[in-house]
Amino acid sequence: MTNTTKYIFVTGGVSSSLGKGIIAASLAKLLQAQGYRVTIQKFDPYINVDPGTLNPYEHGECYVTEDGAETDLDLGHYERFLNTPTSQANNVTTGRIYQSVIQKERQGEFLGKTVQVIPHITDEIKDRIQILGNSGDFDIVITEIGGTVGDIESLPYIEAVRQLRWDLGQQNVIVIHLTLIPYLSAAGELKTKPTQHSVKTLMESGVQADVLVCRTEHELPYELRRKLALFCNVEENAVIQSIDASTIYDVPNFMLDEGLDKVVLKKLGLECRTPDFKGWNAFLKRHKNPKTEVNIGLIGKYVELQDSYKSILESFIHAGAENEVKVNVESIHSEYLNTDNIKLKLSHLDGVLVAPGFGERGIEGKIDAVKYVRENNIPFFGICLGMQMAVIEFSRHVLGIADADSTEMNPDTPNPVIDLMEEQKSITDKGGTMRLGAWSCDLKKGSKAYNIYKEETIKERHRHRYEFNGVYREQIEAAGMIATGLNPDTGLVEIIEIPEHPWFIGVQYHPEYSSTVARPHPLFVAFVKAALKHKTKKKGVSMAQ
Repeated sequence: MTNTTKYIFVTGGVSSSLGKGIIAASLAKLLQAQGYRVTIQKFDPYINVDPGTLNPYEHGECYVTEDGAETDLDLGHYERFLNTPTSQANNVTTGRIYQSVIQKERQGEFLGKTVQVIPHITDEIKDRIQILGNSGDFDIVITEIGGTVGDIESLPYIEAVRQLRWDLGQQNVIVIHLTLIPYLSAAGELKTKPTQHSVKTLMESGVQADVLVCRTEHELPYELRRKLALFCNVEENAVIQSIDASTIYDVPNFMLDEGLDKVVLKKLGLECRTPDFKGWNAFLKRHKNPKTEVNIGLIGKYVELQDSYKSILESFIHAGAENEVKVNVESIHSEYLNTDNIKLKLSHLDGVLVAPGFGERGIEGKIDAVKYVRENNIPFFGICLGMQMAVIEFSRHVLGIADADSTEMNPDTPNPVIDLMEEQKSITDKGGTMRLGAWSCDLKKGSKAYNIYKEETIKERHRHRYEFNGVYREQIEAAGMIATGLNPDTGLVEIIEIPEHPWFIGVQYHPEYSSTVARPHPLFVAFVKAALKHKTKKKGVSMAQ
């Protein structure tokens, strides 16, 4: 194995949302399964410094790394596939690039030179691309370039790739170009012209694609692949078909069958071995052959956009496979939930998860949902805001504090059972200022959480400003809702449970961020198991009647 880090760039053309992140993660999985040390990074062309201030409708879920970086959701795919953590270095935006260059200019680092896109912006991009490679921890660094070729925003990144091929040598850098091969049903034909134009646009920027990955709904015949190879100046075996898959977890095997790893390793001058896919395929077998199914309600205010809760949905896939259960997730918009329709919407479910979020829209619907599942012994899982809603609901309807609320929704509430964290009170900037990243939590022995984790101290990732107000803790615990997880340094309540309920757990952190194919998150696994138990019990009662 060579000591020189190899770089693979994944670019996109024709259309967005073709799945560059999944292709990058699948290739990384193939290379990792052959013993190579691989990481993936995402370079996003937008001018936001990070996705932390973006509305989920704009860009889907904001993913959080262990070191507290707010990142693109594709980093979640990277971690779920590779089972290795990412960091601040794995996601860079144009905003961060320009912020850094302008800061250097203000400090006089350019010695009075005129600061320009070339060389100053492209040099900054190249430096950021090589941070992980220069660490000595990786043999191969895969870099996904966001957007599509031809976008004005992407041009500096494509130029940086062009320069790196010369800086590092042709055999140390290759480019994979992902495009769409549309099928025109009226003509009954697959069309290659969009891909030809996309490759031509890439070449106009001075970058030649080494591998073409073609997204398609239909099998690509040999003649079409040969035509693409000729027009796009790539080898025939480097035209790779990426046909639509029933699950993203099929894609590594599809790419293995297509020989993507062989083509890539040959071009990089690396040895191609037989990948060890035993664990991955065992997961797929369980996922595709469930013994039964459960119905779980996902209650949130962004449910019409699946990417808003991407990590939660993937965590259910991991936990479902672990339990050999198909998890049917029913998305329920909290804004339209109320006491009149709550029974109709929730009574048939085997479990309910109240999702994280920000702001007051849909809050009362979440509270109504918590009340219903608490009173009807339906398994409940609250994440971040979902946990906070459970505390408010319990305070209102069990403790009798009718005006209990969060200062996020009602700054003047006389009973702020959820309040702004003390260290957040002096903060005015929105970006990157929440409580972020992995923090420790001590678990109460004998609690459900302790029995699920089987550890005394855990570390989980956070993204929040508001917390359980400790002033009310004694009152709330006396009424039957127990704090079973506490931050050892601050005393922050991280986990609440109702021991008298079959399964009622709320967590202030985000367990979904750390669930992977190889390590399904224990809370999700236990929740799905509880939902299955509830379903079985319900069925037994129904049969008895």
